[in-house]
Amino acid sequence: MNEVKFLTMVGCHNCEAVKKIFDEILPDFSNVKVEEVDMATPEGQKLVQEYSIMASPGIVINGELFSTGGVDRDKLIEKLKSLPA
Repeated sequence: MNEVKFLTMVGCHNCEAVKKIFDEILPDFSNVKVEEVDMATPEGQKLVQEYSIMASPGIVINGELFSTGGVDRDKLIEKLKSLPA
């Protein structure tokens, strides 16, 4: 199972937009599990520091920083397609 950490903040408009993208595309990716992590929590702060995330949302896929501050829908889909089944 591929793991996506989706780091969000309360009131973040980009986070809401990316959340909608995940809701739309995840049914096509049964090999992907998305965990939403609030950046204000201790776990969120640890991930922010570990991956030097400067803008929300942050997306970490299988331990590798994919994007911060928003995401290109097509690039996200291509990345998820490239993951192991």
